[in-house]
Amino acid sequence: MARTSTYLNFPRNTGEAFEYYKSVFQTEYCMPVVRFSDAPTCDGRPLAEEDKNLVMHVELPITGGHVLMGTDAPESMGFSCTTGNNIHLNLEPDTREEADRLFAALSDGGKVEMPMQDMFWGAYFGSFSDRFGINWMINCANAG
Repeated sequence: MARTSTYLNFPRNTGEAFEYYKSVFQTEYCMPVVRFSDAPTCDGRPLAEEDKNLVMHVELPITGGHVLMGTDAPESMGFSCTTGNNIHLNLEPDTREEADRLFAALSDGGKVEMPMQDMFWGAYFGSFSDRFGINWMINCANAG
């Protein structure tokens, strides 16, 4: 079945981030978390000991059938992970109450850009970056 997902790279804290998201969305992983130690070695090079327990792949359903995926980006494998503003996850809950719950939980420890408020397009909207530097927008079209 076709689906849309969002993939996030983290600098060695994917496990922490996804446990947090799991608690916010109150869902379970789609499959067991894959660790770098679960995969064959790359080009025959041994995996650095400190990288073996890092997350290679994780999938978590969030809202509306959307799946959030993630990985750690170990420097020892040539990855470079920088937090930027190139992605926002847009959540569209059915009620104001759920919008407020998601906003409060995900923005905890983060930076609020725009608090939840009624907008000119008729939605109840807010935006922020969470404590892991991921940008989120909450847009409740059923603002009434």
